[in-house]
Amino acid sequence: MDELLRLLGRIADALDRLAPPVPGDADLAAFDAYLWQADLARLEGIPAVARLPLALLKGVDRVRDLLLANTRSFAAGHGANNALLWGARGMGKSSLVKAVHGAVCGDLPGRLALIEIHREDIASLPLLLRRLRDRRRRFVLFCDDLSFDAGDSSYKALKSVLEGGIEGRPDNVLFYATSNRRHLLPRDMMENERSTAISPAEAVEEKVSLSDRFGLWLGFHNCGQDEYFAMVEAYAAHYGLDIAPAALRAGAIEWAMTRGGRSGRVAWQFIQDLAGRLGRSLA
Repeated sequence: MDELLRLLGRIADALDRLAPPVPGDADLAAFDAYLWQADLARLEGIPAVARLPLALLKGVDRVRDLLLANTRSFAAGHGANNALLWGARGMGKSSLVKAVHGAVCGDLPGRLALIEIHREDIASLPLLLRRLRDRRRRFVLFCDDLSFDAGDSSYKALKSVLEGGIEGRPDNVLFYATSNRRHLLPRDMMENERSTAISPAEAVEEKVSLSDRFGLWLGFHNCGQDEYFAMVEAYAAHYGLDIAPAALRAGAIEWAMTRGGRSGRVAWQFIQDLAGRLGRSLA
């Protein structure tokens, strides 16, 4: 028996040497942005954030100013709200969050960090908040394309984190989310709740109340042709693409027709295609 135990011990030691230890959190003062890896329960530092300059985001002036003011206030240690950016696809919701963060970091270096959390990891939010609580630095948690489907109960964890729970949300943490849905739930799910419940209003209220936890609602709507042209022309000027204005607009119209509509994403995709045809890099 003793020989067997010694053998098992040697096997266990060998396995420990073969399996590298799970790395800990990156230095929370070393990076401007992090990725929350829920499966490893760790924060990974992001050396360079993929984002556009704030000035390049056209057609979203009002929501840009509101989100920038909210984020600056938070970074300065003043009052601020959780923000829900909802509405039309491809109109720059996630781009705006990253661009605003970059602008604030330029004004207040080292003060504010952006942490991206994937939608499927929402249930791990309480663990992440415990990591951030009592830190001197301030953090914006960012979840892109947040929504919930029928049978998904993880929205309850988010609702508790935003304003409920016995611990409450740490003062140094805000939550920003983007979604195509204003109430984060599909319309058919809400209508089904109304049709099958004894008290339809109460059945829906619990789910709709999640979006109420966001003090700042910023709506994004489909852009018109003038806004679309402004986006394309701003990109072309910023990257120094040598093309006549009339040809640029004609190409942009043709590109939008092939995509079935206009949006910030369509404008950016057109510019990427144009740069390739001109032999230019957008680095």
